[in-house]
Amino acid sequence: MARAVWRGTISFGMVSIPVRLYTATENKDISFRQLHAEDNSPIRLVKRCAADGTDLEADEIVRGYEYAKGEYVIVTDEDLEQLPVPGKQTIELTAFIPGDNIDPIYYEKSYFVEPEEVARKPYALLASVLRERNSVAIGKLALRSKERLCALRPREDGLQLETLYYADEVRSPDFKIPDVKVSASELKVADALVDLLAEDFKPEDYRDEYREALMELISAKLEGKEMVAAPEPEPAKPGVDLMEALRASVDAARARKGESAEQEAEKKPRRGSRASKDKDGDGGSKGKDRRRKAASSS
Repeated sequence: MARAVWRGTISFGMVSIPVRLYTATENKDISFRQLHAEDNSPIRLVKRCAADGTDLEADEIVRGYEYAKGEYVIVTDEDLEQLPVPGKQTIELTAFIPGDNIDPIYYEKSYFVEPEEVARKPYALLASVLRERNSVAIGKLALRSKERLCALRPREDGLQLETLYYADEVRSPDFKIPDVKVSASELKVADALVDLLAEDFKPEDYRDEYREALMELISAKLEGKEMVAAPEPEPAKPGVDLMEALRASVDAARARKGESAEQEAEKKPRRGSRASKDKDGDGGSKGKDRRRKAASSS
């Protein structure tokens, strides 16, 4: 079972909800070790004192804040524990806002929220209120040596907590979008293309193809096989007319939709087949009964 990364209380007015947080996502990037090219020995990262060249162990290293060039203030674990941060054991919900009110750029990391046994009723109540109102609750949480802004939002099966970036942690772009006029005809064709490609988001339909290809490469090398290089993509054609490209995209999308519709139709039983007759009542037991009655009456 996964280990809780935080245990504490959600404060909802005068209501307290003891909970545990669990990391909701994981990074599945393939990691590599750095090796010495001559003999494939692993490279060891060494923490070395810049003054005397001594290799240091973990218990010989302290935490320092450089307030001036070469000048440091030492901050210990005990100092951090004594910080007057209210969110160390409590998430106080201070605001309730519409669910679509947060720009996705502010979302940092997701956590599942599990109630302690004694808090199941108030937990369910809070989740229901947020779901009914399509709202998220804003609060603060002290996690991993940092006080984080957080949003509590409902899921189908309970509550989920999202840590948020503070406003001063989100950068502003250092470029300006050019002021370009878009014609009504271009907008109309682009709108048609979006309609053709519109569908619900299904995350299971998407795969990390780069990671799969990388694992195939590693497996092939282990088996002594040679990988066949993928064909180079065709370079983009310069100077393509925007309206021409939009219309070609619409035609291609319509063709793909037509192919998909044909494939779906092939999966369905054709009219006149035994399956469709049974379904319509023409070839099943009910159809046979009707034919017997007609014969006997004649």
